[in-house]
Amino acid sequence: MIVMTEHNRRPSFAWLGLAVMILTALATGCQPARRPPRSDAGAPIRAIWVTRWDYRSGRDIAVVMENCRRAGFNHVLFQVRGNGTAFYRSRLEPWADELGGRDPGFDPLAVACREAHRRGLRLHAWVNVIPGWRGDKPPTNRRQLYHAHPEWFWRDQQGRREPLGWYSNLNPCLPEVRRYLVAVLREIVARYPVDGLHLDYIRFPNEWHKGYAQGARVPDYPRDAKTLALFRRATGRTPEQAPAQWDHWRTAQVDRLVAEIARMVRKVKPGAALTAAVGADPDVAKRTHFQDARRWIASGLLDAVFPMNYAADMRAFERRLATWTSTRRSLPVVMGIMVDGRDASLIVRQIARASQTGGHFAAFAYNSLFERLDARGRPIRDEDSPARAARRKALLRVMGQFNRPAA
Repeated sequence: MIVMTEHNRRPSFAWLGLAVMILTALATGCQPARRPPRSDAGAPIRAIWVTRWDYRSGRDIAVVMENCRRAGFNHVLFQVRGNGTAFYRSRLEPWADELGGRDPGFDPLAVACREAHRRGLRLHAWVNVIPGWRGDKPPTNRRQLYHAHPEWFWRDQQGRREPLGWYSNLNPCLPEVRRYLVAVLREIVARYPVDGLHLDYIRFPNEWHKGYAQGARVPDYPRDAKTLALFRRATGRTPEQAPAQWDHWRTAQVDRLVAEIARMVRKVKPGAALTAAVGADPDVAKRTHFQDARRWIASGLLDAVFPMNYAADMRAFERRLATWTSTRRSLPVVMGIMVDGRDASLIVRQIARASQTGGHFAAFAYNSLFERLDARGRPIRDEDSPARAARRKALLRVMGQFNRPAA
């Protein structure tokens, strides 16, 4: 496990990972693979999330990486799994519908690694872990998990599947689901030269959505017979008999999944960073979504944590920022900042505060700063283009201040 000291006395976690990788290779008598020079030695993490809707071709990806480099980012969180489909050549999951549900003639993740590394950027494969499908209708591909393993999805107390309408979620309480998810992520880490693996939706995504009746409560998932049997075997009780224990047990199953992923990453690619996007208030995230980020950090499972501090006002932002003060002594806290729909001046203030307090931040998301491209590689203008341009101008100005050489 990579151990980190306080930020202003340490190199970036990525370089520590590289050192571990080199030492491991020398210990086994092998020469480490050559890696291109990096632009972020000792620098704070300036990350940006690039969603699965931001690219459709290798040319798009090259433009994305160049825009990120010019803006001053040094880490790119590049989404390659959204809902049980892949944006890379997978042996386990079908191609994403966004790419036509078939091989698009290029490998997005391979291209992203190449284009990022040639520009000195760190490339982290961003994956939605728990979602197994997303949409109002079932997938058309019968290989997709929704059809191939219906028993892996959430069911309520009447045996009904979670309704369509948003994410349809996998059940991390089942050992076979955890094994499958670890295998999916192992494929990415083993086959691609990623600098890190970034976990998102590593929790119970149990928010109300339009698939439920208006005013209806979200059921207390999962209530399938196998999950209830596992809980009874562990505790001798039912959820009704021990509701607090039921919550604790579900939280422990998510913890177990994170631990299994961490063990896999350390074994398959010791130099790769394992990070996670987590709730801005860890107590709320644990209570409502069974995500115990504090335990993951205390157990040494993560190399950095990305709180999604998407507050629309500075007071709430500052309050959430303060929540993570003590954590910064353990590992980098990369404060997630919402860019979409925000006033440019607010974005600048939040970036400045994140930089002053912890030194690290991540912008959500690329398509709120840069235009997507059409089939001919031309920017697609829309009603948000003027606001997007203003946000981009403000971001470039503040990033330029960060990157200005000291006098």
